[in-house]
Amino acid sequence: MDTRDWPIRAKLTALVVTPVAALLALWIFATTLTYGPALDLLSARTLLYDLGRPGEAVVTELQRERRLSVVQLAGPAALPALADQRRRTDVAVAELRRRIGGEKLRDAADDLLDARVDELVAALDALPAGRGFIDRRQVDRAGAVGLYSGMISFAFKAFAGMAALPDPKLNRETLALTALGRSRDLLGQTDALVAGGLAGGRFVDGEHLLLTQTIGNERFLVDTAVADLPAEARSAYQRLTEDPAFVKLRAMQEGLLRADPAARPPLDARTWQTSHDTVQQALRDFERNQADGLAERSVPVAVGILVRLAVAGVLGLAAVVVSLLVAVRVGRTLARRLTGVRSAALEMAEQRLPDVVARLRRGEQVDVAREAPPLEYGADEIGEVGRAFNEVRRTAVRAAVDEVTLRRGLNEVFLNIARRSQGLVHRQLALLDRMERRAEDPDELAELFRVDHLATRLRRHAEDLVILAGANPGRGWRQPVAALDVVRGAVSEVEAYDRVDIGAVQPAGVVGRAVADVIHLLAELIENATAFSAPETRVEVAGQQVPRGYVVEITDHGLGMKPQAVENANRRLARPPEFDPADSARLGLFVVSRLAARHGITVTLRSEVPGGVTAVVLVPADLVTAEPPPAPVAAGRPAASVNRLATLPRPRSARAGRDRPEQTVLPFAPARTSSVEAAPDGDGLPRRVRRRGSAARPRPPVGEALTLRSPEEARRQMSALQAGTARGRREGAVRSVPPGRSDDAVAGPTPTGGLSEGRGGEPAPLPPPGDPATTPDSPTTTERDA
Repeated sequence: MDTRDWPIRAKLTALVVTPVAALLALWIFATTLTYGPALDLLSARTLLYDLGRPGEAVVTELQRERRLSVVQLAGPAALPALADQRRRTDVAVAELRRRIGGEKLRDAADDLLDARVDELVAALDALPAGRGFIDRRQVDRAGAVGLYSGMISFAFKAFAGMAALPDPKLNRETLALTALGRSRDLLGQTDALVAGGLAGGRFVDGEHLLLTQTIGNERFLVDTAVADLPAEARSAYQRLTEDPAFVKLRAMQEGLLRADPAARPPLDARTWQTSHDTVQQALRDFERNQADGLAERSVPVAVGILVRLAVAGVLGLAAVVVSLLVAVRVGRTLARRLTGVRSAALEMAEQRLPDVVARLRRGEQVDVAREAPPLEYGADEIGEVGRAFNEVRRTAVRAAVDEVTLRRGLNEVFLNIARRSQGLVHRQLALLDRMERRAEDPDELAELFRVDHLATRLRRHAEDLVILAGANPGRGWRQPVAALDVVRGAVSEVEAYDRVDIGAVQPAGVVGRAVADVIHLLAELIENATAFSAPETRVEVAGQQVPRGYVVEITDHGLGMKPQAVENANRRLARPPEFDPADSARLGLFVVSRLAARHGITVTLRSEVPGGVTAVVLVPADLVTAEPPPAPVAAGRPAASVNRLATLPRPRSARAGRDRPEQTVLPFAPARTSSVEAAPDGDGLPRRVRRRGSAARPRPPVGEALTLRSPEEARRQMSALQAGTARGRREGAVRSVPPGRSDDAVAGPTPTGGLSEGRGGEPAPLPPPGDPATTPDSPTTTERDA
């Protein structure tokens, strides 16, 4: 039995109850051992009057019936006296059965006596059958003697079973009286054999030998029994043996032993019968008187035992009660003191220490001595435990102060590193923008687009550090931005952007203060979907307006998640946990939960059938507005100068074997160089077409006439040049703002209605289709349990 998890009160209770219960059990056991013998002594009278007297009457009647049965077998005719004797025997047996069947006798008898009484009853049940054998003369005289002697023997076994008294002296007297009764029965057997010999004129074969053995056994039992009698009983028996009838019977027995077995017994039948009946009655009276005296002497002995039992019982019960009271008092004191230590520990762990940590995180000053005052628990071992706990409390508070200070310093380090990285990334993006404008070679421009895309992803990772530090990223918008542009901005920050299909996105807008965080949140979820799905599968993004806000669903067809993993992830997303540096594998999940909690956004994951996961992002209604109108393009501005993310996605061309209506892909990222030109598409939107730079262009052959431009065409080109010059000046003015200021990432919609992301109105460029996959192990992607 494992008791380590028991409450302290249960342990103390077991510690107290166990010895007290053992003491109580010993007291009950000792009381029972003493009370049982006393009851046995008190029940001696019951056994004597309900078994002894009725049994002795049955034995006497059986002895008389045995003598008459032998006499009848010795003669030729039936004896009328035998029938009368049988009726008297039946009356005595019926009375014995009535007494034996009573509950009083059965309650007083033990198991041994019960068994012997049952044997006596079974032997008496065979009496009618034995009488039938005698009446039909199917048994000889010796057989008849054995038949009745067997029944009488069961009676004396039952009498011997009564000798189970707790007093050895009384037991010895009881056994002595039982032996005298057996000797008297042996005397009756001698009388039956002599009566048969006298009636038949001589002893038959074996009867004289049986007579000799019976007389010898009778004298042996008498000598043994008399030796165990008290002195007064021995004197009384000695006087009994000096009676003339007893002396004459002993002399006739001696004559029978010396007589010729084949001759007639040498004695007078009347003299023998008179002497025998006198001795039998004298012995019977002696036994009854001794049995009555024995029963009377057992009562004072039983009373004395009961008195000693009462005294011992009272003293024992008092000892048990005192032990119980002392144990309960000591146990309650220990339980109360230990409960106090436990309560102080729980208060420290559940209230004081979390309150200290919360106050430290709020920047408040904490006094260790006041928050962990010393508590007194006494001078014993429990007091030493209390003092040790006081030290533990002070150490815990100091450790909490140090830990919060360390976390605060770590957050400052994260924030410092993130701010520096943000400044460098902004400068890098500005440099890439200038390089893209000057590039003439299409291959070089494609590589610059790839570097630009990587820098955009690097900016998101730098913002992750800002979020981990508990600060807000520097990017922001003053005006609402269309939901479609927000989704595009998120897709542009994902490595495998070419696997993302933008489905139906209902018109809506996101307030400017939440645009950056929503883009970041969606980018984390989209990158997670691409990382945990096969490269040949697609990731689908769709958005729709609901009564509670705006819902964006991101669905992948990848490995999926176990139900327990989905439940754990949703719990983390609903209640952002404290940042744990040891749990670096789930930084993306932590970032998403932080961003969602900042704006009240609900993010829920659900498993799809047959595989994959759908991330449901619910933007609350207070962050959703009507879709802002697109800004008009300046007059005379060429289509090629449209901002990158301002360009709406073109419908995807249908692939063989796949039908994806209403799905779009991001267009090839345009550039403002002469190496790309804008061609109108069927939906009225510009489409970028690669061209080789001027250095690689073939010169026109000599002699070929140059094509002259018309005045209208020249005017359009000059208008485009003028608009581009003005636009470049505006962008240069925006880039001149230092990146460390909060205003460096705040800009309004571009003239074309696109997203401005802190780069002079230029959001992150998209790499061209066919961009080779980069390293997929982004440290901020939300991990999922496959």
